[in-house]
Amino acid sequence: MKILLVGSGGREHALAWKIAQSRRVTALYCAPGNAGIEQLARCVPIDAEDLAGLKALARAERIDLTVVGPEAPLALGIADEFRRAKLRIFGPTRAAAQVESSKSFAKDLMLRHRIPTAAARSFDALKPCLGYLDRQPLPVVVKADGLAQGKGVVVANTLEDARRAATEMLEKKSFGQAGERVVIEEFLEGEELTVMAFTDGKTVVPMLPAQDHKRVGDGDTGPNTGGMGAYAPAPIGTPALRTAILHKVLQPIVEALSRAGSPFHGVLYAGLMIVKGKPYVLEFNARCGDPETQVILPLLKTDLVDVMEAVVEHRLDQLQVEWDERAAVCVVLTSTGYPGAYTTGAQIAGLSDLNLTEDVLLFHAGTKRQGDQVITAGGRVLGVTGLGSTLAGAREQAYRATRAIAFQGCTCRSDIASRALQSGA
Repeated sequence: MKILLVGSGGREHALAWKIAQSRRVTALYCAPGNAGIEQLARCVPIDAEDLAGLKALARAERIDLTVVGPEAPLALGIADEFRRAKLRIFGPTRAAAQVESSKSFAKDLMLRHRIPTAAARSFDALKPCLGYLDRQPLPVVVKADGLAQGKGVVVANTLEDARRAATEMLEKKSFGQAGERVVIEEFLEGEELTVMAFTDGKTVVPMLPAQDHKRVGDGDTGPNTGGMGAYAPAPIGTPALRTAILHKVLQPIVEALSRAGSPFHGVLYAGLMIVKGKPYVLEFNARCGDPETQVILPLLKTDLVDVMEAVVEHRLDQLQVEWDERAAVCVVLTSTGYPGAYTTGAQIAGLSDLNLTEDVLLFHAGTKRQGDQVITAGGRVLGVTGLGSTLAGAREQAYRATRAIAFQGCTCRSDIASRALQSGA
């Protein structure tokens, strides 16, 4: 079986690593890939948003299944293009992917179907937006409506900060087209949780609950990023809470999309706030999370290719998905300045000396090869995942491995999974 993986980040490296373990895979291609993925797949220099180029590659190489990692090609309609060309693809249509590409679309769908979420209103003009903000309690959340790589969310503690964020998005176009509309949302106080699920548009199979660390600094300080680390399973995701999330969030949104004529096929990501034991949706994503994928897939015992085929062939109800009982922690190494301006091109030392085992995994995010060297090529550079029988053990494995890696400007958070460990997990 020949598989094409689309994307170039840490999530895609984790997907490539898991796909390559399948005995059914005879060839794995990745477009465009990175310096880590090239050790597992044939990397082809086609951009993830070049739908025509990707379709031509799939035809030329007689690809049996294309797997889409990032959100941008899904929002552009890659699944629609491939299905029209009779090419099998794992990922939702453009219409279904609107649960991520348009926060106002997702919010409206949730409110109409009584899926628990924060109160919100959308604006595409600055004056009424500022007038609405003047009447809201603080803190308040200002979100760019479209795709902003996880950075288009501002939790404003003052009215001045809220007005500035709205002005930056709507008037100064700080997020380009993604910020042409903004969503002003009620602030929810609680603990964040991520629950991803495989779905074929009817059957929903939740993955293990994970917790991401979005703020750049220790203690959840500083601006939002694409994710500084994650761990799974998150202890807050008790069996009772996971059942509630399945029945009150995941199944209702999948059913709502199917009734609207846009059945969701692929991985649905629910970013949740747990308030007094109850789940509220902060956001939906139309694909695997990053870096949650780097802790979830190492705990998946079932062949990932079997799961993906079951989704594509609408028979997910016939497959038993099994999970490892261990814990996993991922620590993301970034370039100084991220999520703002940062430099690239720094040589990464220590990779050849890294003692990678079944308990220590390395996933490349923003890297590329330059001659015999691997250099930085993004804000998030590497993800180091540790596994262990306990969360504390997994965390120690991850941080021990990070100490062997060095590059100019290398930084990371030192408190990944601390919240769970402090609670006695």
